[in-house]
Amino acid sequence: MKRIFLVVLSASVIISCSKRGSASTGKPGIKGELVPRTKAKSFTAERPYGMVAIPAGSYVMGMADQDFTNNPEKANLKTVTVSSFFMDETEITNAEYRVFINYVRDSIARSLLAEAAGEGGSTGNGTTIGDYAYASKKAGDQKNAYQEFMESQGGRDGYDASKKLDWSVPLRWKTSDYPDVQYAEVLESMYLPANERINNERILDTRKLMYAYQWENIESAVKDKSRGSKYLKKESIAVYPDTTVWIKDFNYAYNEPLYDGYFWHSAYKNYPIVGVTWDQARAYCNFKSKLKSDYNESLKKKKQKAMAFRLPTEAEWEYAARGGKANATYPWGGPYLQDDRGCYLANFKPKRGNYIEDEKKGTYTYTAPVKQFPKNGFGLFDMAGNAAEWTESPYNNSTYQFASTLNPYLSNQAYREPRKTVRGGSWKDVGYLLMTGARDFEYKDSARSYIGFRTVQDIPENTAKYRRRTK
Repeated sequence: MKRIFLVVLSASVIISCSKRGSASTGKPGIKGELVPRTKAKSFTAERPYGMVAIPAGSYVMGMADQDFTNNPEKANLKTVTVSSFFMDETEITNAEYRVFINYVRDSIARSLLAEAAGEGGSTGNGTTIGDYAYASKKAGDQKNAYQEFMESQGGRDGYDASKKLDWSVPLRWKTSDYPDVQYAEVLESMYLPANERINNERILDTRKLMYAYQWENIESAVKDKSRGSKYLKKESIAVYPDTTVWIKDFNYAYNEPLYDGYFWHSAYKNYPIVGVTWDQARAYCNFKSKLKSDYNESLKKKKQKAMAFRLPTEAEWEYAARGGKANATYPWGGPYLQDDRGCYLANFKPKRGNYIEDEKKGTYTYTAPVKQFPKNGFGLFDMAGNAAEWTESPYNNSTYQFASTLNPYLSNQAYREPRKTVRGGSWKDVGYLLMTGARDFEYKDSARSYIGFRTVQDIPENTAKYRRRTK
């Protein structure tokens, strides 16, 4: 009897251990069935700040209205389908782009300080240059097993864990706050040398504001049926906007006030950023993606990696500009540039020699602050006029003919083609270029006083609802 009891007891221990082992080790299946352990919850996309959700849909792409220019780039109309995405409700403003510039400036300054600090050894709050040493050099910095392994291997390509910056220590930009001579020597190297200054004005040397990043050449990887670091394209972009465009674009006009202060003056903080190239716009998208990814990674309860921000394709831009209206000549839907009270609906050049939409108020000779004109059916402002906008798409005769009817985009030519499609018209353009189907182009390395951009972010297919971003 005792022997039988021991056998039964042993069997119960084995069964209970096997149950616990199955749960703790993650053995697949439940009761022998292949059942995913993750709970089947509907995904809710988090709407990024300042963006609106553009629902998926189809529309007739192209210039359906009369083409007064008989442009040879015009192509046959065709119905296309576009997936849902988030889009900036306004063009990127000077204030938003300055966040990018300040990040690049601070990153470079911190890297220079960390190199000069050497071993550091201090854990203070910026009272000596030693406080700005790399985080791994700080006293008490504890490396986990992964960090120690990566450091022993020399780090990853493009990333060295031993050179992680310590962003908790505040930078001191006022000369009266410099903690020591060595700190002053490093910070002053960020400014124009004395022999290049005008009226001895202490100005940041914007030529040093280089943003380095990398992106994957997906087309080449797919062609080779492979993936790896050899398909990564490394970029180092000078990101400060070209403020001289206000003079170069208009040789016989007095635009010196805009040349002097359009980008940095607080009066223009809510005006659209202009004077940026296509490459600079893409660099901004990368920074915006990095900012969100780094935040998600910093949370104790980590969030899933955010979808990347990017420039809209030409098809996405036109679909969004139409605002959900099938035959929208302009983003507001109708074929007229004025409302029933005679007020212009966008910032553009209304008459020959006249750049002002409201002569009584005498405002908006050039660009206007964002959100000054009515939004379209999707909630987007300035999809016509103010600043024309870069798109991701190349500009050539085959753009419409050979592109797919499903999310049309010639990705294999996007990077190689030097001409990029520009949409929406600007403050200096006549009403024709404000039409939702009108196309224009600019070379990707060119900056203009009338071209800006806005970003988009993909939404996973069949996402049922969107959630406002928490403050």
